[in-house]
Amino acid sequence: MGMNDTPSANRVHIGIFGKRNAGKSSVINALTGQNLAVVSDVKGTTTDPVYKAMEILPLGPVVLIDTPGIDDEGPLGELRVKKARQVLNKTDAAVLVVDAARGCGAEEKALLQLFAQKQLPYLIVYNKCDLLAAPRQTGPKEICISAEKKQNIEQLKERLAALAAPQEPEKRLVGDLLAPADLVVLVVPIDSAAPKGRLILPQQQTIRDILESNATAIVVKETGLHETLHSLGKKPRMVITDSQAFAEVSAVVPPEIPLTSFSILFARYKGVLETAIQGAAALDTLQDGDAILIAEGCTHHRQCDDIGTVKLPRWIRTYTGSQPAFSFTSGGEFPEDLQRYKLIIHCGACMLNEREMQYRRRCAQEQNVPMTNYGIAIARMKGILKRSIALFPNLLALLNENDRDAQS
Repeated sequence: MGMNDTPSANRVHIGIFGKRNAGKSSVINALTGQNLAVVSDVKGTTTDPVYKAMEILPLGPVVLIDTPGIDDEGPLGELRVKKARQVLNKTDAAVLVVDAARGCGAEEKALLQLFAQKQLPYLIVYNKCDLLAAPRQTGPKEICISAEKKQNIEQLKERLAALAAPQEPEKRLVGDLLAPADLVVLVVPIDSAAPKGRLILPQQQTIRDILESNATAIVVKETGLHETLHSLGKKPRMVITDSQAFAEVSAVVPPEIPLTSFSILFARYKGVLETAIQGAAALDTLQDGDAILIAEGCTHHRQCDDIGTVKLPRWIRTYTGSQPAFSFTSGGEFPEDLQRYKLIIHCGACMLNEREMQYRRRCAQEQNVPMTNYGIAIARMKGILKRSIALFPNLLALLNENDRDAQS
């Protein structure tokens, strides 16, 4: 994905579900006007969820997810069905493709119950309607099409656009904290893990949001921060740093200038910041052998001093004086059973959409496992957590209240 593309995490995720040979892949090809998905009369052609980032009018930027058939058979088929159901955790709107001649069976009805449980907006698409002897009557959440004959495809696009329309005002990463002409200093270390020739996604998105607010973004390495702050003609509205440089940056930035991190802003953006603040307290209770899950939403190449697998475990051992047992997941992997963990530390989740992060948060909450994120954990261990969330007075008050409760 290039710098001018909408990040996948910010696209509407539309999951395409149904039995084998119902025409899921054909529906995707008809929606996109391209032969993106393999179409075959052989059952089970789609063996794993396939993600396709597209621009589809009038929907705009979307991710279409082609899933295995929900009626797959055998031990391998059961795994494929499980993968298809897991897609629901990141789906913003669901499409259930049904063979019009067969109608909804037990598998489709069970899936509709899952849609309801997860409060997913959905549309039932009866495919192959051109083969019916008489037109099929449809309800308000149903539409008849023929993917092969391209019948009612434009109507399907319009229905999907209405289905996937956001119900709440658009969230901002940092723009709601800014006024026009504000200065924002971004501290961006360039190390061996930084991709050559570009900034990483959280930095790109934050700069874009600052510019959309008619504010000014000043990007500097941590080594040039002191000189930059002294050369500015006015006080910055805030400083935003990579979490790895929190301690170094905090020592340079005067106390009267608000300081936070990209990871903390993304936790707020994904709706998990309060959970992360409360979960960080578990760092103070860790003992030898306690299991800690460090979860990342992307699958980047691990460097020799990788933050997730190397730096965080080292900082935690130093902070706690203990030897916990660390487990690591990345990308779409996230355990369903979390009960053995004493703490989950998640990345900023720039590659995951909000629905998937909310699913992970709920999993941890329902199993009573504290969950925090990189920026909050590092800020707590460096003794600057209260400063790093001072931009959010309600959350700072919550942290102060929790600290008082812990001391009483």
